[in-house]
Amino acid sequence: MKNNSVFDIEENLKKLPDKPGVYLHKDSYGEIIYVGKAASLKKRVRQYFRSHGTADPKTALMVTHISEFEYIVTQTEMEALLLENTLIKRHLPRYNVMLRDDKTYPYIKITMNEEYPRLLKTRILTNDGSKYFGPYADVSSVNRIIDLLCDIFRLKRCTYAEFPEGFRPCLNWHIDKCRGICRGDVDREAYLEDIRSVIAFLKGRNNEVIAYLKARMKAASEAMNYEEAARYRDYITAAGSVIEKQRVELLSSGNMDVILSTEANEASMAQVSVFFVRDGRLTGREIHHLDALSGSGKTEIVSAFLSQYYINQTIIPKEIILEDHIADEPLIEELLSKSLGSGVKLIVPERGKKRELLKLAQNDVNESVKRMDERINSEREKERMLTDELCRALGRADIQGRPLRLEAYDISNTSGAGNVGAMVVFEGSRPIRSDYRRFKVRGEDGSDDYGSMQEILYRRLKRGIARDKGFERMPDLILVDGGLGHAHAAEQVVSALKLRLDVAGMVKDDRHRTRGLVFGGKEIDLKATPELFHLIGGIQEEVHRFAIDYHRGVRKSAATRSQLDEIPGIGEKRRNALLIKFGSIDAIKKAEEGDLAAAPGMNAAAAKRVKEYFAK
Repeated sequence: MKNNSVFDIEENLKKLPDKPGVYLHKDSYGEIIYVGKAASLKKRVRQYFRSHGTADPKTALMVTHISEFEYIVTQTEMEALLLENTLIKRHLPRYNVMLRDDKTYPYIKITMNEEYPRLLKTRILTNDGSKYFGPYADVSSVNRIIDLLCDIFRLKRCTYAEFPEGFRPCLNWHIDKCRGICRGDVDREAYLEDIRSVIAFLKGRNNEVIAYLKARMKAASEAMNYEEAARYRDYITAAGSVIEKQRVELLSSGNMDVILSTEANEASMAQVSVFFVRDGRLTGREIHHLDALSGSGKTEIVSAFLSQYYINQTIIPKEIILEDHIADEPLIEELLSKSLGSGVKLIVPERGKKRELLKLAQNDVNESVKRMDERINSEREKERMLTDELCRALGRADIQGRPLRLEAYDISNTSGAGNVGAMVVFEGSRPIRSDYRRFKVRGEDGSDDYGSMQEILYRRLKRGIARDKGFERMPDLILVDGGLGHAHAAEQVVSALKLRLDVAGMVKDDRHRTRGLVFGGKEIDLKATPELFHLIGGIQEEVHRFAIDYHRGVRKSAATRSQLDEIPGIGEKRRNALLIKFGSIDAIKKAEEGDLAAAPGMNAAAAKRVKEYFAK
């Protein structure tokens, strides 16, 4: 929806306070296109409009789209950093570098809070007295290590804390894979001694475990218990296999992460690799992908990654190794140190073992980039084949030979209320997330799905005709979620605007799964072309997801405004302070009155009104 209000940028620049805070740049349609933080709002926001050609290409492009800005004043720069992260995740601005995936890799957990500790695989770290080892990027390796150690030391596997009288041992005891703790005759000290050996193994002191196994094998052999000796021989072989999968010892001790980044490519994607060093050994690697406009540099990408990735991590190492120094380095160190509860240092090593570790990681990343380039070339060939298949299906041989720009549209509402529309863009088989768009439907009849579709399509195509920034590129094919009726409604808009664009409807079966395309008044069965069938199904699911996410966000935003803003004495500053401190409405509801009163700008009377409001 276009923002018709007149916003005088120069006048509003004069009103900016010389205080820390967060600023939000908006385009002419009121969409938030960038969220940033500042130690001084006055100095930082002015820089965008006073750069006179010195800005990097990405920033220069963004400035041409800024029609207005908002800002939120915070008490400290740290508060601004936290709020910036919250707003980036909520609004997904197109010019911010954003972490796309939120992977959680597995750890090995030893339940030290139990009388007879167990080994578990977990992705959730809690402060419950347990010991954690990892993270491990290879899930199968975690399962293999746990099985091996449980077999070697015959550890407890069941979840029972207490066993009722007459409890019968399970199969693990009968096949000698458990000592039968349920029988009540297991020496706890001997068991804990074995747990200490397990911990030594997981810390990398593998020789102790191998020596232990060899001693057991020798004792069994001397007692002429050859079956048991053979079992220990197999354990030694399996342990050696696990050990070989661990990297050589790199550092004498310590936990640290190594962060390396690629620059954003033409597909608006950057890659960040995180290497984990635990107890002096390289234990695994994660690869994360970030949405970042082409030309975004490594240091900008790493800076954005650090603040977004570690802010929700339970385990933060005391040292994080980087290739180059980054902006806001002291601030990010302060943020991570507060999260950990002790000092965290960002290090750019120039010599020594840490430099050797960095070089090892760089070689790994270079190989990864090489493999990625090979995969991109393979995907391009696949895209060409998919494009040719789609053109043949539509009878449009004249546009074969190049990746088509596909724009898909969907409507989302709740019982005809709160209509929103979504547009997703694919080039060939690749989503172009920077070109995704969202629309609030203005029409009053929320039950008119065809009318809503026509409205958002008309607004998008009109902006394309007017060459509005961000809408200049017109689609080769318009895909609408629905059958013949939706396709016909979209064709009417295209015809009314005197455009020559193809329109197809994405048809679903009775189980709400993709069935085919409606084009030219006929349905095209895609099942004979599996790759094309998979592509259209993926596009249909993506636009549906994007529409629903936007609709939920709109509802949530409305609920947030209506709840906090309706409380007497809770204005914008107090509302922002509560959201910064507690993070969500649900957390504010559950908070104690004293905790509410402790938020910046709050007092006992205001906290009481908040509690009374939510109590109703």
